[in-house]
Amino acid sequence: MSSLRTVEWYRGRVRMIDQTKLPERFVYVTYDNYRQVAKAIREMVVRGAPAIGVAAGMGLALAACSSKAKNKDRLLVDLHAAATILRQSRPTAWNLFWGVDRVLRKAEAANGAVSEIISEIVREANLMADEDVEANRRIGEFGADLIDDGDRIMTHCNAGTLATVSYGTALAPIRTAIHRGKKVSVIATETRPRLQGAKLTVYELLSDKIPVTLIVDGAAGYTLKSHLVNKVIVGADRITASVVANKVGTYPIALAAKANGVPFYVAAPTSTFNLRNDSSEVKIEERDAAEVVNVAGKRIPPKGVKVFNPAFDLTPVELVTGFITEKGVIDPSQMKMRLQ
Repeated sequence: MSSLRTVEWYRGRVRMIDQTKLPERFVYVTYDNYRQVAKAIREMVVRGAPAIGVAAGMGLALAACSSKAKNKDRLLVDLHAAATILRQSRPTAWNLFWGVDRVLRKAEAANGAVSEIISEIVREANLMADEDVEANRRIGEFGADLIDDGDRIMTHCNAGTLATVSYGTALAPIRTAIHRGKKVSVIATETRPRLQGAKLTVYELLSDKIPVTLIVDGAAGYTLKSHLVNKVIVGADRITASVVANKVGTYPIALAAKANGVPFYVAAPTSTFNLRNDSSEVKIEERDAAEVVNVAGKRIPPKGVKVFNPAFDLTPVELVTGFITEKGVIDPSQMKMRLQ
């Protein structure tokens, strides 16, 4: 799994692994317009903050390639219209906005004929993908230094290859530590309601022959209390100066880790950090009630019950032992100094 690309520019189109089909089927889907990419992000065909960011950037590249503009000004109008649609696909992951804005900046700064500007945009989207892979490899190197031989590491949701272009964030240190010869095993939470841990993290780890034990979300506290875990490493969808927005259920794991003296690390590239805004500006996505009430296609609770289905929660940075980034392991108190 670690050598695959979750999302890529392929023969003038955007190709991605359809994560809604895993683990039963491994299939690629391809898109030739930005509206399809926005729909794929919204419906979680592609998911995970870094992968979403690159997918959105490539969506803008598709918009550029399909534009009928004869001059730069008209091209920018088309790109900003596409950017609006892409930004609306999911509200929490910061990489989505970062990816769109980066490609727009490249378009605005580019000069020459429209065809030359479009080529610059496509190159930028591909560069973002390559940089993500390299950042994740470096996250793996820095994070592996924190892992001891024999560690059992808890992770929540999926922050592996499938959440990035390749290699992963939270799973990167585990992969690198194993490549260095350390014996490491993983405890993965199932991650209700969409079961990204049970479906995707377990799928990745078994594919790479990394020992993994699956637990229900509600067993995380007991597992930490029982000292069955040496460290927790999770990913992130957005990091501000005060909170980490990640898959709902992260906050109680961080609390339990703190209460039981277990180090709690967040692995994320610097593109996930949004230090200029505060926690009040993080919009938590609320998803369809059907995700909660239906399990494997069967309704569980009685009809008529109200459902609250936030996709993410906010963990105070005070609960984080360190942020594992491509620039090194950063103490929460040093974030602004190291990353701004």
